Amino acid sequence: MTPLGWTHVAWLVPAYLLGAVPTSYLVARWAAGVDLREQGSKNLGATNLFRLLGWKAAVPVAAFDVAKGAAPVLAYLALTREPSWWALLVGAAAVLGHVFSPFVRFKGGKGVATAAGVFLAYLPGAIGAAAVVWIGLVAATGYVSLGSISAALAFPFLVRVLYPSRNTAFWVAGCVALFVIFNHRANIRRLLAGTEARFRRRGAPAP
Repeated sequence: MTPLGWTHVAWLVPAYLLGAVPTSYLVARWAAGVDLREQGSKNLGATNLFRLLGWKAAVPVAAFDVAKGAAPVLAYLALTREPSWWALLVGAAAVLGHVFSPFVRFKGGKGVATAAGVFLAYLPGAIGAAAVVWIGLVAATGYVSLGSISAALAFPFLVRVLYPSRNTAFWVAGCVALFVIFNHRANIRRLLAGTEARFRRRGAPAP
């Protein structure tokens, strides 16, 4: 385990700022002239963007949001040559930037795609298995939120099974999973009430 040092801390700020880029908000503004925070679920995420502008806008945004998490971790590992627990903290900074973006008054997305990017770079096997859980549930139910919550719940256990020697990664994965679930608390209430929107239908943009 690497001791705390300014060299490591210096990675956190650029990772946070990269994660803070409000991709879905910018695309909705540029492509449709609307504020995504006032449309659909009012969430700055690829799912809400899909309902507004369709997959041609949502897929690149989702890919970029994943890259926002993966890029800082990959850069850290490549330039420091040190696969330490600090790589995960660098990734966590990107996730926090996505969720609490200063560019949109600290109200960003829910962090699922960016967190997936972090672990795709650091624990690809576990995130691949979690993706299977997500895809299966979204395909079966149409609820993206249910898929995200379930994948987040399963992820720490997948890390434990597939990477049993990485204890720090297991605890970080657990914290990130709880954070993702906490950000879905409104979705959980809607799921229990039967009012959660399904993914299958795309809404028309507001004039």
